[in-house]
Amino acid sequence: MKAKLAAFFTLVLMVVVPVSAQDSLPEVNSQDPYKMVEQVGNRTFERIKMAQNDIAANPEILRDIMEQELLPYIDYQYSAFKVLGKHLDMKKTDRETLIEYIRVFRQYLVTSYADALSYYDDQEVVFAPAEEFEGDKNVTVRALIRDGDRPDIKVAFKVRKSGKGDEWKAYDMVAEGISMLQNEIKQYEPVMRTEGIEKVIEIMRERIAKPIQLKSLDGSTREAGE
Repeated sequence: MKAKLAAFFTLVLMVVVPVSAQDSLPEVNSQDPYKMVEQVGNRTFERIKMAQNDIAANPEILRDIMEQELLPYIDYQYSAFKVLGKHLDMKKTDRETLIEYIRVFRQYLVTSYADALSYYDDQEVVFAPAEEFEGDKNVTVRALIRDGDRPDIKVAFKVRKSGKGDEWKAYDMVAEGISMLQNEIKQYEPVMRTEGIEKVIEIMRERIAKPIQLKSLDGSTREAGE
């Protein structure tokens, strides 16, 4: 099973991530999980801050920022298969369906992160000091989002070492103890169990089709242009 998954991941990478896109990525220290998350996080937050006027007029710009700044350092294939869980039967699911699922999940993840960070405009992001990670394969990188007199928001990025080149990639974001990945697993596990992967793909496509809405830190929705 591991050999089949490894071969499939290789195929997915060839289909979903063009080499030219990888070549154009800004240099990030992906050998150090703490530096990687801080560098990518700071660049992503700075990009959002610098584009506030454009985002206010067109919140869909957040998808572009997530795609360009964040997604290259997310292990979305790992997250995609975690969502399917034990109900995925590699023998009964054809390769074309799996590849389509990975494509849709990638877009779905871009949408999810764009939605999760739609409240950010000019808050201060403070990353916790790095800890020793030699020999570890999974690391949690913690941060605080500060917004004046409002309570700090605790954020954590779950990061894992990939199989090649000792590179680290994030696979989950936890905000105030709520895991994005676990939420997706809880949402799609019963769908996968009762209706299969095709239904999961259909639901994810419906979510992708919905527009990004700006939010305030209290959870209320902001209208574009505000």
